[in-house]
Amino acid sequence: MILDEILLNNKEFVENFEVVNLSHLPQKKLAIVTCMDTRLVGFLEPALGIERGDAKVIKNAGNNVIDSDVIRSVAAAIFSLGVEEVMLIGHKNCGMANADVNKLKASMIEKGIDPEEIAKVDLKEWIGAIEDEESNVLNGVEKIKNSPLIPETVPIHGLIIDPTTGSLDVLINGYK
Repeated sequence: MILDEILLNNKEFVENFEVVNLSHLPQKKLAIVTCMDTRLVGFLEPALGIERGDAKVIKNAGNNVIDSDVIRSVAAAIFSLGVEEVMLIGHKNCGMANADVNKLKASMIEKGIDPEEIAKVDLKEWIGAIEDEESNVLNGVEKIKNSPLIPETVPIHGLIIDPTTGSLDVLINGYK
């Protein structure tokens, strides 16, 4: 079982770990909004030269800025944790691009979710399905920049990473 495996790995980790006291404040004064895609785990940060303690990383399905939660997290990072720059980083071949809403609905019903509850939401919007990765990043940056709760002085950058090569493309340079 995965929990047993995790606990065994954790025990070994703790026994061999050299304790380093880090601040909860991001040392590079950076917040990153990105996708929860498994290909980015242990990959995104080294590709950016970011190490433990350097940045606040906010993850969700599709690095999507569809509700106030991402704005809330970015604002908390700015006002409470000293963040001075924000990067919204999407990635190529995102699973949220053109997500199959019918397949999602069938899977939900198969796993016991009441169809009446599913009918109460627009599944495409609720799950955060996106048309394409680049427009999602561009739209997300605009939503963050245009929030009345985010200072205009904070640069908001928009980037796309290739989850195979680690190559970055800058879509929006927040300094300009």
